[in-house]
Order: sequence, then C-alpha cells, then structure tokens
Amino acid sequence: MTNSYHILVVEDESNIRTFMKTILTSNGYTVLTAGTGEEAMGLLSSQCPDLVLLDLGLPDTDGQLFIRAVRRWSQVPILVVSARSHERDKVMALDLGADDYITKPFGTSELLARVRAALRHAAQRASGSELQVYRSGGLVVDGEKRRVQLDGVDVHLTQNEYKIVSLLARYAGKVLTYDQIIQHVWGPNAAGDNRILRVNMANIRRKLEQNPAEPQYLFTEIGVGYRMAEGE
Repeated sequence: MTNSYHILVVEDESNIRTFMKTILTSNGYTVLTAGTGEEAMGLLSSQCPDLVLLDLGLPDTDGQLFIRAVRRWSQVPILVVSARSHERDKVMALDLGADDYITKPFGTSELLARVRAALRHAAQRASGSELQVYRSGGLVVDGEKRRVQLDGVDVHLTQNEYKIVSLLARYAGKVLTYDQIIQHVWGPNAAGDNRILRVNMANIRRKLEQNPAEPQYLFTEIGVGYRMAEGE
C-alpha cells in the first residue's frame, strides 16, 4: 500500500523511533524522524509533513512548549505519543492544540487507527466539511437530517444531547476534553463545570448503549474527556 502522507516522528529514544518508523513505513507512509525539538521544528518548516507524532520528553525542550510554539503558525495535526500518563499532561496537551494523545506502551493497531483518524480530521478541516453520516455497528448519526438511529430505530435526544453526540461523531476516534465539549455545547462561560456534561453523558449512554458499564460507542478517558468509537 502506498499513499502521499508524510509523517514526522519526534522521539529521542532511537529504538522507539525506529519501531514507529518501521510500523508506519510498512503501512505506506513516508516517515521523517527527529530526536530533538530543534531538529523537529526545522523539518516541520522545511518539509511540511501531514502529521506529527510527538514525544513530550525531548532532551532540549518540553513537548508541551513545542505544541504551543507550533500552534502559533501551523495547524498540522499533532498526535502525542508519550509515557506521561497523568491526566493533567493529557488535558494540557489537548488544550494547547494536540489532536490526540496515546500513552506508551501502545499497540500497533491503536497507533495506526489514531493516525488515520488524525489525518481524516485534518482533511475535514481543510475542506470545511461538517459531519454527514457516521456509522458504527448499529449506530447511525446523520448530520444533514439531524437524526440518530440505533439498530434502525430513531433515538430521541434533547438538543444538547444531540450536540454532544454529533460533535463526538464528527471527531470519532479522537479524545475531546471536557472543556472542549462544554464550550461547544454551552459556550465559553460554562467551561470548568463538568457536572452538567456528566449528567448529559449518562443520559446519552442510557439511550445508546446496551450496557452503559461496558460501552460500545462512547468511551470515557478518565479525567480527560470522551471519545466516540471509530466510524466504519
């Protein structure tokens, strides 16, 4: 398989860098590598990759600072791949402008799925397209008709519940932080109060999930936010 996507891997550990390059290359991507933030910034400005895979623990800079610096001039999708598993690090990276976050160690399938999702979301932003139809298993979210169906039966959602579901469906496979969802649904002044979002998500899960304790469509990233299953 070949495609035109160029991916920049920013990772200071050579064995991990080589492992990620091997995975991506074998799946048809062209891979650039960097071991420092300075090297990565030079490749980013000169080669204009389609996606950046970023480790936060770089020898010459912190990855969070790297994200902030890149976002001053570029909207290239950034997928953080880091051993930092603390919720605070994930939320900060996503709020600074990272598109997604994977915690080491990670599986090959998960990495490739997140890469595909990040590239797809970037293409949607570039074309200005909104959600049209999302499908996963028995769940269908039709953005044009503003209609949600489960196993062929209409699901009756409130206006705010639909806003949440359609937002997560549009970015299926990507983690959205609590504040990102709250600002989209209730506006910037409501940011910081997760209680109303949790109540709405509980109601949505009761309507969409056969067993809310073992979700099939809507997943919680504890302390960070929510993610919808990758669409078909």
